[in-house]
Amino acid sequence: MNNFLDVLVFSFSITMPIFMILALGVILYRIRIINDNFIDVASKLVFNVTLPALLFISISKSDISSNTDLSLVIYAMIAVTVTYIALELLLSIWEPDKAERAVLVQGAFRSNMGIIGLAYCVNAYGNNVFSVASVYLGGVTILFNILSVIGLSRALGKNASLIGILKGIAKNPLIIAILAAFITSLTGLSLPSTLYKAGDYFAQMTLPLALLCAGASLNFKSLKSGMLGAILASVGKLIFIPFILTFGGYLLGYRGMELGVLFLMSSAPTASASYIMVRAMNGNSTLAANIIVITTIASLISTSIGVTLLRSFNLI
Repeated sequence: MNNFLDVLVFSFSITMPIFMILALGVILYRIRIINDNFIDVASKLVFNVTLPALLFISISKSDISSNTDLSLVIYAMIAVTVTYIALELLLSIWEPDKAERAVLVQGAFRSNMGIIGLAYCVNAYGNNVFSVASVYLGGVTILFNILSVIGLSRALGKNASLIGILKGIAKNPLIIAILAAFITSLTGLSLPSTLYKAGDYFAQMTLPLALLCAGASLNFKSLKSGMLGAILASVGKLIFIPFILTFGGYLLGYRGMELGVLFLMSSAPTASASYIMVRAMNGNSTLAANIIVITTIASLISTSIGVTLLRSFNLI
């Protein structure tokens, strides 16, 4: 009994702090302490400055040769591609309209790893997780961008330009920070301690600020139409994807932190970037918003259940 209670405490120690900050974001937005302009500016600050600083400092301080298992990110990228194709095939049975199907597929496979997934990992394993989670985040983020642009462009009548995709990846601050950190670590380059301290200040504000913005951005008014499709995509996002990726990782022999990162990253809710892309391409943005709201709330429950089960079997 005590062991089960310990598992529950561990599970909720991962998800409850995130729920509380998301809820605080909702409350602060409702009472107008923060507004849309704050969310817009703060989100840009997180994406362009604080999150890249967090990833750069964490990776550059790591001993890449001994702490980083590249096989995990390679497996994850293969598994995400396979599940993306599977979702395209399965949802084609449910939704014949390719424009609607593209929104459902993206909502089901694209995780909010950089904010909520990373926060899950840090709550579970502390700062030591960055040596594994940062590499995972970098590799899979590149793949998410490629698959999302190709899938939505094909379905919504836009031309998928390979050059455009590559330019977008090359300009992504997260990718730039991760690559720069790898170069710094591999070359043994040591930056001045003052620079690291300044970077730490930015890094420490990343997850709280990002989660506040994520909570404030939740639009519950969007939950009006297309709910059945949104629920189907949400089930795919929170049950199908995490189960397939984690079970595959288990069969390959991953345990402990590696398997935990695999599950926590894949069980994160749908990325808010999916709504931005769908809206920019004149797709069904209401459906995209519905999926984000449902998965953000339900992920806290599904992740707690998943962690409880995996922890009970001493797998993570």
